[in-house]
Amino acid sequence: MSMRADHPQDDARDPSDDHPDLETPTFGIDEFCSLSGVARRTVRFYTQKGLLEPPEGAKRGSYYTRRHLEQLLLIRKWADAGVSLERIGRLLRGDAEPLPFQPAPGTVEVWSRVTLRPGLELHIEPGRLGLDAEQVRGLITQLSAVVEGLGHDGTD
Repeated sequence: MSMRADHPQDDARDPSDDHPDLETPTFGIDEFCSLSGVARRTVRFYTQKGLLEPPEGAKRGSYYTRRHLEQLLLIRKWADAGVSLERIGRLLRGDAEPLPFQPAPGTVEVWSRVTLRPGLELHIEPGRLGLDAEQVRGLITQLSAVVEGLGHDGTD
C-alpha cells in the first residue's frame, strides 16, 4: 500500500513547506525586464547608479526578486513623473521629503464630496488615504461633531 493511501492529507501538503524559496518568485534578467517594461540597459544603469539593488546570486546565476520588481516599478513611476534620478535616490534612501501625489493627465479618480454645513465641504478620495467605508464614516462623524461645536458664526 502506498504512503498516499495511508495518509490522504499528504495530497494537500504545500510543497513550499520544505522549500521556502518556492514562496518567493525569482526572475532572470529577461523576465525581469519583460515584467517591468524596462530595458536591460536601463536596469543595469539604475543598478550602477545605486537606485536599484543588485541582483541576488552571481554572474549567470543572478536573479531578481519581487522586492527588486517593486523597487524598479517605483523608480519608473517617479522617473515617468519627471522626478530627477538624484531625487529618486534620495527618496529611496529616505533622505528627502516624500513627493506630493500628482495624478498623471487623463487619470480618472472618484472623490466623495461631503457637505459638513453650508459653505463647508470635505472632498475625500478614500482609496488614496487607505480608508475603508467604515473609517470614512467615522471621520465624517468626528468632523461633523467638530463643526457643530464651532457655532453658526464660525467662532468657538
